Amino acid sequence: MIGVVVTHRRRELLAESLRVLSVQDRPLDHLIVVDNAAEPEVESLVGAQDLPTTYLPSQHNLGGAGGFALGMLHALALGADWIWCADDDGRPEGPAVLSTLLRCAARHDLGQVSPMVVNIDDPDALAFPLRRGLVWRRRRSELFADGEAQSDDLLPGIASLMNGALFAAATVDRIGVPDLRLFVRGDEVEMHRRLARSGIPFGTCLTAAYLHPDGSDEFRPILGGRMHTQYPDNETKRFFTYRNRGYLMSQPGMRKLLPQEYARFAWYFLVQQRDGAGFREWLRLRRMGRREQFGGPGH
Repeated sequence: MIGVVVTHRRRELLAESLRVLSVQDRPLDHLIVVDNAAEPEVESLVGAQDLPTTYLPSQHNLGGAGGFALGMLHALALGADWIWCADDDGRPEGPAVLSTLLRCAARHDLGQVSPMVVNIDDPDALAFPLRRGLVWRRRRSELFADGEAQSDDLLPGIASLMNGALFAAATVDRIGVPDLRLFVRGDEVEMHRRLARSGIPFGTCLTAAYLHPDGSDEFRPILGGRMHTQYPDNETKRFFTYRNRGYLMSQPGMRKLLPQEYARFAWYFLVQQRDGAGFREWLRLRRMGRREQFGGPGH
């Protein structure tokens, strides 16, 4: 059982994450920390942990996608049977999260299982709204609604990656690791796409939670709240979000969502915001992704 954490210039948040990871009642056998800023103070923090650790500094910022790819491949090379992923700005809700995920995976014969990802400031709320059909779930309790839960502890066929996500090594062998080209934003969705198409059983464990900063503000309601669209709060986040979505929506398993994608963003930019320039920029960025023109802003 090997944990993989990716960090970039957030030592204080990382310290809190590592504190909870290191006291799980099913202890990690090894912890890998990928540091996308190669900071000496992070190396010292990792070296002070009370469990076997590997510090992987990168002089090149690999983003979340490349960081997790490097960490997960290193975990496989060390002989991991399970890989538990965590980010630096979140943490497990308590010391029993890993053991709960393992029991859920064993009970349902899962190749991947994730905890619920909840708002670190309001743990009864989801950190990211979850859409099921045309209905958005925003509270923990709503994940049990309408008989969607397969049992009292599993929501099958959907999982948040990479916040607290647990992968069997055999699952990673079949679906691969995150795509470095995506850098940030959407890399976890693309990996979820591969997981869903693999036929490997997976899901969300409804008795385990991972605390994460709230991300729901990016999801803007349209049509009186019946649908939502995504509008990140700064230009860099919008670049990677929309460029990567352009790539995602051109992939097998995602193309059926294209009509809805165009309808939602056209309504948001042209009708609701009356922002023709914003819509043209959205079209430009998604076209870049569809053509696999990767790189950072300005490329």
